[in-house]
Amino acid sequence: MGKKADGKVLAQNKKASHDYFIEDTYEAGLVLTGTEIKSLRNGRANIGDAFATIRNGELHIHNMHISPFEQGNRANPTDPTRTRKLLMHKEQIHKLLGLSKRDGFTIVPLKVYVRNGYAKLLIGLGKGKKEYDKRDSAAKRDAQRDIQRVLREKQKIAR
Repeated sequence: MGKKADGKVLAQNKKASHDYFIEDTYEAGLVLTGTEIKSLRNGRANIGDAFATIRNGELHIHNMHISPFEQGNRANPTDPTRTRKLLMHKEQIHKLLGLSKRDGFTIVPLKVYVRNGYAKLLIGLGKGKKEYDKRDSAAKRDAQRDIQRVLREKQKIAR
């Protein structure tokens, strides 16, 4: 058998692009228990309030909610928002540490997915948006939507 195909996105942080300018993205592996990965594959995860930190040269994710697996055993973790370790190369962690120390930058989880049978987390280096940046982004998105709507209507008329 070959490699397993890439799976679908299991959880996504939709607020991240609204609250942050994402400068760069990195892929990190997740350290999970057996019942956590089963629950994750069932789509029972939420990374909306999650954030990542670097402690002692290791990357950790906080407030990532993975619901307990219903058919789980006694070894099932009782805390669904426990701190989980992320797996990355040491050079990448050091680079991320240096970049995140700059003013206004933070490490933001973007989405959780399965690649080749392993749970992966896409994290981004984000710079917080101000309120006027958020309004500007919303105005651009609305204008683009209006342009697309007009183009679709013109295509319908042309047929």
